[in-house]
Amino acid sequence: MTDTAAHPFFDMHSHGFVRVATATPRVRTADVAYNAEGILEQARKAEEAGVDLLLYPELCLSSYAIDDLHLQSALLDAVERHLTEICEASQALSPVLVIGAPLRHNGRIYNCALAIARGEILGVVPKSYLPNYREFYEKRWFAHGRNIQGMQLELGGKPVPFGTDILFEAANLSGFIFGIEICEDFWAPQPPGTLAAMAGATIILNLSASNITIGKSDERHLLCRASSNRSLCAYAYSASGHGESTTDLAWDGQGMIYELGDLLAESVRFDLEPELSVADIDTRRVLNDRMRMQTFNDAAEAAGRPEDRYRRIRFEHEYHAGDIGLIRPIRRFPFVPNRREKLDEDCYEAFNIQVDALMRRIEATRSKCLVIGISGGLDSTHALLVAAKAMDRLGRPRSDIRGYTMPGFGTSEGTKSNAWKLMEAIHVTAEEIDIKPTATMMLENIGHAFADGHPVYDTTFENVQAGLRTDYLFRLAGQHGGWVVGTGDLSELALGWCTYGVGDQMSHYAVNAGVPKTLIQYLIRWTTTTSQFDEGVDSVLQAILDTEISPELVPAGEDGKIQSTESIIGPYELNDFFLHHIIRFGQSPSHVAFLAWHAWKDLETGLWPIDFPQEMRNRYDLPTIAKWLENFLKRFFGFSQFKRSAIPNGPKVSAGGALSPRGDWRAPSDAVADVWLGELKRNLPANTL
Repeated sequence: MTDTAAHPFFDMHSHGFVRVATATPRVRTADVAYNAEGILEQARKAEEAGVDLLLYPELCLSSYAIDDLHLQSALLDAVERHLTEICEASQALSPVLVIGAPLRHNGRIYNCALAIARGEILGVVPKSYLPNYREFYEKRWFAHGRNIQGMQLELGGKPVPFGTDILFEAANLSGFIFGIEICEDFWAPQPPGTLAAMAGATIILNLSASNITIGKSDERHLLCRASSNRSLCAYAYSASGHGESTTDLAWDGQGMIYELGDLLAESVRFDLEPELSVADIDTRRVLNDRMRMQTFNDAAEAAGRPEDRYRRIRFEHEYHAGDIGLIRPIRRFPFVPNRREKLDEDCYEAFNIQVDALMRRIEATRSKCLVIGISGGLDSTHALLVAAKAMDRLGRPRSDIRGYTMPGFGTSEGTKSNAWKLMEAIHVTAEEIDIKPTATMMLENIGHAFADGHPVYDTTFENVQAGLRTDYLFRLAGQHGGWVVGTGDLSELALGWCTYGVGDQMSHYAVNAGVPKTLIQYLIRWTTTTSQFDEGVDSVLQAILDTEISPELVPAGEDGKIQSTESIIGPYELNDFFLHHIIRFGQSPSHVAFLAWHAWKDLETGLWPIDFPQEMRNRYDLPTIAKWLENFLKRFFGFSQFKRSAIPNGPKVSAGGALSPRGDWRAPSDAVADVWLGELKRNLPANTL
């Protein structure tokens, strides 16, 4: 490990991550000694993998499908003996083990989960709901634990906390708090894990047996996903696998880990070999989402503040410090649909949110036409596609869309040509207005150096052109009885990369305001691959996608290079990544930098959008990420909020967030970015920025 990697920034635990694993251990029916060794075998592998919390299946020590053998004293005695052996053997292991075993208490047998840390049994949680229908007969053997609260039982000659009112909390790792439910518990209408989450658990564990039948895997996924989403937590599930009795049932060993509805890891089902399924849980993300979701807190209040009824068993957790990597799928493009089986549906939905919103505004205003400035770039292209589809669905001719290309001092022949080709292919009413004469006159009137022949391409030079284009569009809209469709996107609003008031920040309806640049690029590709328009349109769209993003407000240099937006404000793929994690989850800048570094440092890891071109895959090191994140923070928090406070109406598209002052984002226009910049600099390794 290098000195750099030893910096706290590279330690996932310092960012609130907890490494969780589900285990499918070796098991043999009613062979307690064999099963105990299988449990320890997986615990040792988890130690090597740096796991913090290891979940086993239900009754894994005795095995589950042993029917009346649960009532045999010899078997129950063996369970207690081997629990002692497991505790002794695990003293040198760092993972907290959560195993299943049948235990006796006051003349009853309970189906239990035991949490063991460094050889100490922290507590025992009994199963609340016992299935006794179809193939299940648990009430024949076990007593339910619903009323077991505030109790203790004796194991190995020591009293151990016992009850359904227990949470386990690492005293030295903020956010590492877990609760437990067992199999049938999360099939109940009111799962005990939900109450545990409302009491403060960020991670809910489910020890399960759950025999496999056709379609049951989907049902488990549904319940795990719903539990993690509804209870705003991480949810880990581990079911019994090969080795259980197949007298009348079969087992698939399914393990999975969800976080806030996102699947992070899943085991290979029907595997004959023992298996660990590992993922790093972001407890900060969980806790941040709870702060935003007042419904969650209201539900906790309505439930009588369950945190007051739970015992918190605190323990010191000895974890693997330093750079141990990050085992977690990280989407480089969090705004872009990423489910292959749902890809067309997700893109259709995103596109038609805009189309439907625009249709409703057209109906409400009874406008004669729509007016759009067409530059030949991504944003105006996408807005035109949305407008064309809206007119089609309303049964109106596309000629009711009035498209204007307005070349200025930096407009290239390529983009102007693309603008004309696109308008002609879509069959809108197309015109061209050269703004250079009017812009020159305005620059002369204000005494700008450019009017005297000096190559001064400052902000004023740029804004004169942007302002004139918007001014023309508004006057044209009034002249023709229509209104202006805004083309600016969510990424530009976040960065303040738009001209305020009489510039491209203003329109009558900002149809792209909820769509970030990376999603616009992807949606345009989707329209070509799904034949939303004809081949003539598709060929132009491909040419536009291949063009470098540029505002084209400054003439090309002597070398022919055009003004590059991303060289000024940073790559949009990074900016959209920052935007998602900051506005959706309120993550601190150093946490976002840590995620971005793991997402972008290696081209072979992380999640690319489906069918994302190889030639467009970039790699970014930490200094590059930090540089553009610092720039993002300055622009987003420092001096661009006043533009967002005055944006026109426009539809929210992504669950990742929007920036309308009437919707997701409310912030003062005169705030400063010092807090966020300071947090980033304090927590990065020296000399990164």
